[in-house]
Amino acid sequence: MKPQTFELVRYADISGVSGTGVVAEGCVFTDGSVALRWHGANPSTAVWPDLDSILAVHGHHGATVVRWLDVSEMETVPGTDLLPGEVAHILATGRRTHHKSPAAASA
Repeated sequence: MKPQTFELVRYADISGVSGTGVVAEGCVFTDGSVALRWHGANPSTAVWPDLDSILAVHGHHGATVVRWLDVSEMETVPGTDLLPGEVAHILATGRRTHHKSPAAASA
């Protein structure tokens, strides 16, 4: 397994600081910790214990979502159709990133 990369996409700038669109980029390491790099006039980098902590502070109740990059390489969870990151990706892009295998689709 390798770190998973993502972008933070903001639909509404509640604080009036970061703007909208892609406001940051980051990666989730295999132990769950996250490095996040903010864009903009005053860029900064921070390390967080997990993605949930970032969204609790910067998610603005759904105004900011995670858009996963390299989603084709995300590991699947047995017995699930959508991973939590994929749900955020659907909200950000309006489309699914993973499709069931032909065997799973016919089951």
